[in-house]
Amino acid sequence: MDLPLHPDLGSLAFLLGIWRGSGGGGYPTIGSFAYDEEIRIEHVGDTYLTYLQRAWSPDDGGAIHLERGFIRPGENGEAELTLAHPLGLVEVAHGRPEGTSVTFHTQDGGVGRTHTGMDVVGMIRRYRVEADTLAYDIDMATERTPMTRHLEATLWRRS
Repeated sequence: MDLPLHPDLGSLAFLLGIWRGSGGGGYPTIGSFAYDEEIRIEHVGDTYLTYLQRAWSPDDGGAIHLERGFIRPGENGEAELTLAHPLGLVEVAHGRPEGTSVTFHTQDGGVGRTHTGMDVVGMIRRYRVEADTLAYDIDMATERTPMTRHLEATLWRRS
């Protein structure tokens, strides 16, 4: 069923699509690594977008990471990103779309974790779309490491 995009999602429509590509990452506490990835940002006719991400090893296809969540319009032109990670984390971040880019920042209490979850305390995600290319980078802070670049990727729209 092809539902119309809810009018409140107009400023976020540039994110819609199935995006595939490759990226790389690293962090002071781990070595550098490469990954392949797919991000699906879709709408269901309501006032939110669904966000599904999966990354795998380019060497053997083994799973590396998953994220599931939603992007919702907020107040005064802002947007809210809520994601669940299988690492025992829940991320809530806010940003303001500007043209075809948006930066989401977690704020105080924006990263929750289970008692076995990673010690992440903050995230900054920057998404930029030009034509059919989505580029992003993610910074992360933990209890022991200040905000540091963690991931960078370029993906291409498949649909």
